[in-house]
Amino acid sequence: MYVADSRSTPATAATGAARDLGPGRRAAVAPTVLALGTVSLVTDVSSEMVTAVLPLYLVAGLGLSPLGFGLLDGVYNGFSALVRLVGGHLADRGGRHKTVAALGYGLSALCKPLLLVAGSLPLIGAVLAADRTGKGLRTAPRDALISLASPEESRGRAFGVHRAMDTAGALIGPLVAFLILRQAADGYDAVFTVSFCVAAVGVLVLLLFVPSRPQPPAVPPEGAPRASLKAALGLLRVPDVRRLALCALLLGLATVSDSFVYLLLQRRLGVTDRWFALLPIGTAAAFLLLAVPLGRLADRIGRWRVFLGGHAALLLVYGALLSGWQSPALPYLVLALHGGFYAATDGVLMAAAAGCVPPELRSSGLALIQTGQALARFGCSIAFGAAWTAWGDRWAVGAATAVLAVCAATAFALRPTAQAPTPPTAPVSEETPV
Repeated sequence: MYVADSRSTPATAATGAARDLGPGRRAAVAPTVLALGTVSLVTDVSSEMVTAVLPLYLVAGLGLSPLGFGLLDGVYNGFSALVRLVGGHLADRGGRHKTVAALGYGLSALCKPLLLVAGSLPLIGAVLAADRTGKGLRTAPRDALISLASPEESRGRAFGVHRAMDTAGALIGPLVAFLILRQAADGYDAVFTVSFCVAAVGVLVLLLFVPSRPQPPAVPPEGAPRASLKAALGLLRVPDVRRLALCALLLGLATVSDSFVYLLLQRRLGVTDRWFALLPIGTAAAFLLLAVPLGRLADRIGRWRVFLGGHAALLLVYGALLSGWQSPALPYLVLALHGGFYAATDGVLMAAAAGCVPPELRSSGLALIQTGQALARFGCSIAFGAAWTAWGDRWAVGAATAVLAVCAATAFALRPTAQAPTPPTAPVSEETPV
């Protein structure tokens, strides 16, 4: 971990930019990345507490069918797509990345206690939609802050560090939910209450410790695009942006929701309700261990190769769930591959996209790609739930496997043609390791 000393240039100190420290020494991860990683860690403890118990709460507690759960899960994971472009646009106008991110984190935090009073499908759907609206507002500005604070040649590593910290929260959250369910008489209510308190801490960390991006100059550089929704959509005319967006959308159409993966494992293994909340820990642990190494690997060999490799891991997850293999090693294999899929795709896709989008439209460009992916996953969640209800879980997994294989082959053919990251740039400030 590194801190900038007083001789840093103003721009570097304000943005928390990382730099190369010379031969034999690695560039520091930007302080902005570490601060945002802390915010994501705390916030993910809160959100994953809810995510860990939500499938069981809805299916076993409220008696929803797989189709009903698929609709709600689609709302939970896909509704943010409707506001991501708006959030990215608002953040790019005047460089208000931190302000828009704080608004999104705050809205999601306020939704947690509302789950205590929402007992019907429409009310729960409305609360989840509001929560995902907050996520949609904050995701692109947060990722833009990470990319703007990190040099191109180490951007995969920066996103890997952030996603590893984020996933540490995802690892802790289900554990906290599991302990609460074991100890509290009204377990679900207690989980939602504690989740709200933890989310409020995350918002405070963001406000107090994440630096704002410096305001842009009064007169933009000649030829620089101005932030607008039209300009954001115009990015699709850039070949690499268009290919990234199309590939993310195609692969999202075959990305089954995490909750369905855990429900399938529960059925295959006969996991009791009290242990169900621990299943996401396996995915989170693999994600945590692999995020930084795969991010650095993507910087070296190419981000698109690692991204497609992650979907190959997801294909193996589907194959394991579809097979009749009965072994105590099955859950460990499935959850390890599932976490590897996220480590190879989540931050790596954003690092690849950041290299294709100008800084003036960074939030909007990232949001554009995230929107297509989120809408595709929304459709996949509904389709998978409907297939499960109509034909059973094995047919649903088989269909998802076939669709993913076709989409992965198409994405390989459409892969972007961007060159590998440029060599490290010269130092712009001095930093002292501590």
